[in-house]
Amino acid sequence: MHMEQTIERLVNLLDPAANHIYNMTIEEACSRVLDGPPAAVREIDGSFALVAKRGQTVRLARSLDRPLRYFLAKRAEGPVLVVADRIDAIHAWLKSEGLAGQFHPSYTRMVPAHYVVELHLVGCPDPDPTYTRFFTPQRNSLPNNPDAIGRRYIGALADEIAKWLERVPQHEPIGVCFSGGIDSGAVFLVTYHVLRKMGLNPARLKAFTLSFDNSPDLPQARQFLETLGLGLFLEPIEAAVDSLEVTDTIRVVEDYKPLDIEAASMLLALCRGIRARYPDWRLLIDGDGGDENLKDYPIEENPELTIRSVVNNLMLYHEGWGVGRLKHSLTYSGGLSRSCTRTYAPPRHCGFDSFSPFTRPNVVEVAEGIPFIDLTQMSTDRLYALKGAIVAAGVKAVTGMDLPVFPKRRFQHGAMREDTLRSRVPNRESELRRQFLSLYE
Repeated sequence: MHMEQTIERLVNLLDPAANHIYNMTIEEACSRVLDGPPAAVREIDGSFALVAKRGQTVRLARSLDRPLRYFLAKRAEGPVLVVADRIDAIHAWLKSEGLAGQFHPSYTRMVPAHYVVELHLVGCPDPDPTYTRFFTPQRNSLPNNPDAIGRRYIGALADEIAKWLERVPQHEPIGVCFSGGIDSGAVFLVTYHVLRKMGLNPARLKAFTLSFDNSPDLPQARQFLETLGLGLFLEPIEAAVDSLEVTDTIRVVEDYKPLDIEAASMLLALCRGIRARYPDWRLLIDGDGGDENLKDYPIEENPELTIRSVVNNLMLYHEGWGVGRLKHSLTYSGGLSRSCTRTYAPPRHCGFDSFSPFTRPNVVEVAEGIPFIDLTQMSTDRLYALKGAIVAAGVKAVTGMDLPVFPKRRFQHGAMREDTLRSRVPNRESELRRQFLSLYE
């Protein structure tokens, strides 16, 4: 008779210093993950990747802005569960224990954002984990009024930025990853406003704009800031096209989706440029998550999507089609829950502590409350125009400043001309996947 084995060893490779929890200790947060109902986990305020174990039960949970992975290895003396934020960290530990023969990247599992993942009696055979959602914002809860929505949305953004500023050293400079687009523009202006409101020195700010030869973002960023009399904050980071190595980006972000690899290549170039110029710089803030919140992606580029599916599915761009669905990747999760590595990994690789305030649940909750159907009447043109209207209204209400709104452009297409980008990063997922898997051959 074959008997199931229980977890005999848990190896936690997570860096506890990477957690930024505002309202409780890490120990209390882990206790909530292990014992608490979903509402108790939802109350953990900040950025976290947590694992807790008692007896035969292990529970894991993370916020939207960072990855959390696990792998079950078999040993003669019993199984071991390895938990880390990176696939290569898991692989390195297995190699050190002589267990690398069991490894393949596809055998690792990603904890999906906004869920507690529970493992029981892990061993042979491996049972499926259970998933319990701890963040379920109410859809369509806000009035059909873009000005009122903007005030709530940017007000929530300002609150998150204020909480972050209260906890970072007052002498440290802050870099905004800045393109002059709606999201990075809102983050810069709100951070500038909150610093002044808190009596802190706004001269700590710099707006770092990546630029390759003749790229469109730099003049846009300059026009954005000069329109508001804030041009002195702009700092271009020039980069050379031949410095982009797609295999290097794949190694850093551990993924192969073309758009994410493109964006991560730009962010990696930006971070390396800042680091070369400022060896001691630590703090970065960005606008990642803003597109997902306001559902601002070109639907026509994805044959799987319609405007109906976009506006009718809870956090579709944040979580993909959802846990338990056919298209949900156990290895990678879905939506921003998967692609968070494009923003999380490059700054950490270069020694930065980065912050994405649009990914915080209190901000996402406001966004999910927007009555998108009423405001768009199922028109994609209205949907694409909605983000600028809401964010500009909110920035005006919260800061008193007029947000310049330029046509949407992806980060990678603003930092580098698209034809040049294509010469460095192939738009073929199969080729990028092959390069990723080759790292473990």
